[in-house]
Amino acid sequence: MPPKQVETIRDEILYQYAKIIAKSAFGLSSKKADFGFILKTFLELRDGTKKWSEIIREDRQFLQTEKECIYCGSTENLQFDHVVPRSIRIKEACASCEKLQGIHNQIWACSRCNQEKGKSGLYAFFQKKLFGDKYYYDKIPSLLEKKYLKTIYSCHECAGSLSKNSFEGGRKVLALDIDGVLGFQV
Repeated sequence: MPPKQVETIRDEILYQYAKIIAKSAFGLSSKKADFGFILKTFLELRDGTKKWSEIIREDRQFLQTEKECIYCGSTENLQFDHVVPRSIRIKEACASCEKLQGIHNQIWACSRCNQEKGKSGLYAFFQKKLFGDKYYYDKIPSLLEKKYLKTIYSCHECAGSLSKNSFEGGRKVLALDIDGVLGFQV
């Protein structure tokens, strides 16, 4: 559950990103051991005193990764997976949006995982993939999650939903709410 300062979809995206920064700096146990660092980083991102890197950084990391499925590690039947489904249609322009259709939104996936993910959002896919694990969102590979967060942020901007407090209504925003924009259609 995110802290009380996380009130909107935008906040949840930045909070998830702050957790990735902490994981990179302190390792997998950072969530509990360095919560103060995560909160401080989130607040700096939210308030604009810290900026996240341009997505080109993740594109470079992607080019340097082993050619294997980001979801299961297979090296068989690899193809490009669009992390945010390229079929999303918030606006007519989505069909030609470079952020959705280009390398910024692509990662290696085996054909089986790509098909299983289909049109799902990243958090919904991992919740299903790791059924029963209440911390599924902390098990998403960092490169994958960073590309997703930066791309889906743009989608939420287009949809005007960054300031929403959840897609379910009446409850605290959660990681799954980040996927909520995928239900928008023109």
